Parts: sequence; structure tokens; C-alpha cells
Amino acid sequence: MERARHRTALLLLALSCAFAAVPAGAADAQRVEAGNRVSENIPEIPAALTEQLQRYANTRGAGLGGWIADGSGVLVSTRFSTTAQVHRVKAPGGAREQLTFFDEPIASIVPNPKRNGFVFGKDVGGSEFWQLYWFDLDTRETKRLTDGKSRNESPVWSGDGRRLAYSSTERNGKDTDVWVLDLDTGAKKAVVTDGGAWSATDFSPDGKELLVQRFVSINDVQPGAVDLATGKLMRFPVDGGKAAFGAFRFAPDGTRAYYTSDEGSEFRTLRFHDLRTNKVTSLSGGIAWDVEDYALSRDGSRVAFVTNEDGFGVLHLLDAATLKEMALPALPKGVIGGLEFSPDGRRIAFSLNSAVSPSDVYAVDLDANAVTRWTESEVGGLDASTFVAPELVRFPTFDKVKGKPRTIPAFWYRPKAKDGTKAPVVIQIHGGPESQARPVFNPDIQFLVDQLGVSVLVPNVRGSAGYGKGYLLLDNGDKREDSVKDIGALLDWIARQPELDAQRVAVYGGSYGGYMVLATMTHYDARLRAGVDIVGISNFVTFLENTESYRRDLRRAEYGDERDPGMRAFLQKISPTTNAKSITRPLFVAQGANDPRVPASEAEQIVRTVRGNGGDVWFLEFKDEGHGFRKKPNVDYFRAATMLFWKKNLIGG
Repeated sequence: MERARHRTALLLLALSCAFAAVPAGAADAQRVEAGNRVSENIPEIPAALTEQLQRYANTRGAGLGGWIADGSGVLVSTRFSTTAQVHRVKAPGGAREQLTFFDEPIASIVPNPKRNGFVFGKDVGGSEFWQLYWFDLDTRETKRLTDGKSRNESPVWSGDGRRLAYSSTERNGKDTDVWVLDLDTGAKKAVVTDGGAWSATDFSPDGKELLVQRFVSINDVQPGAVDLATGKLMRFPVDGGKAAFGAFRFAPDGTRAYYTSDEGSEFRTLRFHDLRTNKVTSLSGGIAWDVEDYALSRDGSRVAFVTNEDGFGVLHLLDAATLKEMALPALPKGVIGGLEFSPDGRRIAFSLNSAVSPSDVYAVDLDANAVTRWTESEVGGLDASTFVAPELVRFPTFDKVKGKPRTIPAFWYRPKAKDGTKAPVVIQIHGGPESQARPVFNPDIQFLVDQLGVSVLVPNVRGSAGYGKGYLLLDNGDKREDSVKDIGALLDWIARQPELDAQRVAVYGGSYGGYMVLATMTHYDARLRAGVDIVGISNFVTFLENTESYRRDLRRAEYGDERDPGMRAFLQKISPTTNAKSITRPLFVAQGANDPRVPASEAEQIVRTVRGNGGDVWFLEFKDEGHGFRKKPNVDYFRAATMLFWKKNLIGG
């Protein structure tokens, strides 16, 4: 999920040159270059299909950036043109006033707690080498804060709003250090340089200490604190030596440090460490699900947190003194993110996304115990009542737990039943692999279900987050292909459903999900019609050797270390390029040229290999994108090409 993120410059430049020629073994590929887009073997998109997709292409959502310091409104991220930008909303249902106007999308919006402005991140072409900028709401001026070359993220303000802590690769390009910058003078200094991927989570109330953590893997996070005067780093002890941690934050009076952890627990629970007594207290131990986000009111009197319960977000509110749960109004069922108290502590704002409604910003008024909707995003003129909410199902897989078959959760989007017909199926597999498919709004799924009559299944195979650390670790190392076997079990389950057509099944996924598409096609080719691989891993060895240096060790912790001869042989053995001769069904490969995570070489080599075996491959590359597509014209073209691919190879074949 991926909460760790990132990219290769010289390599990607070489790869973009490599793509200037038709890949070896693909002499007959029909290549078209149109501006920033390169396509091979993709037919012209019919005007009727483009028109049919228009309203789905013009849905949009809004995400919470945070409260403005004086409480006069909120900042939100939304798209009015081609990319998501920062907007201000002054009241519930108020107009969205656009503040930034860039060709590239905006990331990491963090308002200053005392000053009238905010910091934001922006990269170029999806490179993920974000630069941080200060936006002054009074003057409307923008100032770059970072060096223009390194990768910078995770900004955190000090309580007085004068200093900014953030993560950066500026020192050596490989390690992600923690830096602190003075907003008034521009002076900056690296305060944690111990190597690895470090980030800051909070300043102490007196500004003398900074809470930090090193991300090793999703189940191994190393917390600590740095004395900003001496530079001394103190690492916190971890029960059992290794555990997952969320952000540590100080209570406003400095007597407590709140955090989430799975120490001694299957799930990440919300806890606080009393710094006076050294006692740790669990706040959510009675809830057998992960706490994925939490927030503290500025006066320290209330704590809000969100649990991830079978993929749905549930909001909780505690009195910090009594630790008793407080009443909240009913909320729409969905996924909650960006939790934040207003400066006066009387409201909690958050983003809420559901399968039948795009992400929007809401706030709970704690005095009135009422929820208000701050934004209402457009759905392209579509009738929202026709949107389909998924059913949560569980299917048995190949192994057992305590003598009973293990079950795998999946969200099932079902089209309206037609007498005597069985629906074709798209299996959509999430990336990560330490991520989780959630029931959020997806216009592509809604189009497939409503307009094309396709049933969509979105599984959370083993290795997915959200179901406990035991489930999370089931696909590590030499267990990698066990997650592919889960898809095989899903194919068996599909064959038992009377409304599904087991003869018309396809797979779709991005990043690690792209690997899963390719691996599923190598294992279950005869049971599939087609597959779509977006920025997917095609060979674990070349992927680990070529992913950006700042994230290579993070990925080795998940997939294995390719420098070890035994692991290298295993990774080579299971890689899709090694087994590509088994792929005989049509394949669509889509890639961003500037991808720092899964370099474009991964797409190029699977295209070349499958075509060399005589396979049918559509190929699409955007020169101004990275790990996935974020610019509306690119997203629109990819969506249309994908729907054409399904119509040709899944629905009508």
C-alpha cells in the first residue's frame, strides 16, 4: 500500500530511448505515436464508445487537505481540469475556490497550524521526485522549499508553525533522511541520517524533540525520537524486536505519546504511552480490526480514530480523560480518510468514499452530534441510484486453518440479471502486495457492470493488509505463488456460480496486481480469456535490480533478496518472463515511462517475450506518467482502450 512509496532517472531515459524502436520479436506491431502517447496494436477507439464513456470519465471526487489555521474553512484536493489541484471551501456546500493551477497533480497538502498558508508536494511527469512548496494564502505566492532534484515527502509542521520536518533523499540520493526547515529563514538541516527510509511524525509541544520512525517493511517499523539541539537519536524498544507502528504523536501537554502498533497483537491497536509513569494503555484493544488513522484535538480532550473493518471504515470518538467512547451520528458506509479536528476542537473533518459515491469531505459537529457534507462531487450527470454496491463474499482456497478451508474475502459487483444468460467476469487484483481492495467508487467498474453487463470480483488474496499480520505474511519469500493459487481457487468458485460464465473470465491489475495478472495467465491460461497488466512486475530479479535505489531494500524485505543465489534462482523461476510461453490469451500492457517503482523495462520485456512466442499484445505507454495514470486525458484514453479490449476479447469473443 502501500504506505511506503517511489523512482530511476538514467535507466528510464535509456528505456524511453529503447521504446523508440519496435521491441524485438514485434516486427508486425502497429505502432502509433501521438504526442505523449505511444500505442501498439490498439485499434482506433470508436467514437460511439468514447461518447458512451463520457459521463463516467467526468465523475470526480474531493479529498480533505486539512483545516485552515483560523478555522475559516478547509482545503480540499479535487480536479476541475486535467489534474487534481488545491481548492478552498469556506462552508459546508460552499463553492470550491481553486488555489493552485499546475499541469502536474498536487500531493501532500498540509495546512500550517498557525499561519495562513499550506505546504504541498508536486513532481514532474509522475517521477515521484516531489518538491515541497509553500503557498501563502494572503499573498497567493508560491515558494519552493526543497532543492528541485531530490525526492521529498511527508511534511510535518511544528506546533508554532515555524518549522517543517520532512523526508528527503537530498543527502545521497539513496537514503531517505529527516530534515527540518525554518520557514522564516529558509535554513534547513538533516537531523536523522542513519540510513534507510525515515520519516517524521510529530514535534514535541516545546519543539525540542521530533518523533521519527524508520520503515523497514510493513511489519517492521522502528520508532524513535531525535533531540533537535544535540542531534541524538533515541530508538524506542519494541516488544519481540519487530512490529508494525503507525505515527507517534504527542498529547498537547506532552504527557503522553499516542501511536498504533501490533506489538503482542494480531491487529494494529491505538495506544498511548504515559511519559510520566512509563505505562502503556490500549484504547482499541477490544476491536479485532486495524486502527488505520487517528487524530487528537488541539486541547487534548478528545481522540478520534478509524478502524478498518472488513474493508469499511468505522469512526470512533473517545474522551481522552475517561477513555470512554462518545456518541457519533450515523455515517454513510464507506472508507474514511484524512481525519482531522478543527482548530477549536468542535468538529472532525474527513474524506468519505463509498462504492456508490465518489470521495467527498464531511465534518461531524460534536456539539450538535450531526454530520455535514462540505463537498458534493459530480458524477458526470449519471443517475447515482443506478450505481452498484458490492456484496462481500468469501471463497474457499487450497489450504486450511485449524482443519477448515481458509477463505479469501472478495467484493462482488453484480450486473442486473438477464434471464438465461451468464455474465462474463473481470477479476480485479490490487497492488502492494501489502495493500487492500476497498469498496470505493470506481467509474470503470460501474461502467463494466451497468453498461457492459460484466460481473467484477475484487479479491483480497493472502498478503493483503487489513486482516491481521498473520494473513499479511502468508505470501512472503518462497510463498509468493500461494497468492496466485488463491486466484485459481477463485476461478473454481466462479465455475460454481450459476450466474457467472466460467468460459469468459479475464484478469486486471496494476503494479503488484500487474504481476498477479501475468502470473495468473501463466498458471491458468486455459481458464481465461484475456488480461490487462498496468505497470506490473514481469521479472522479480530485474525489478529488484532496477527499481529506484531508495526503495530497493524495502522491496527486498517483501519479495526476497535477489543477491542471494538461492533466492535469485527462485525469483527467476516464478517470474512471468520465465513462463511467458504459457500466455496464449490476448494481453494488454500499459505503462508510464517515468515509473520509479516498476521501471518501464518490466513492461517492455514482457511485451517482447509474449510477442516473441506469437502472442497477441496491445501496448500503451504515456511519456508524462509514472506509476499509474493521473492526468485526465491519459486516464480517459486508457479507459476507452481497456473497454474496447474487453469488448473484443472478453464479451464478444
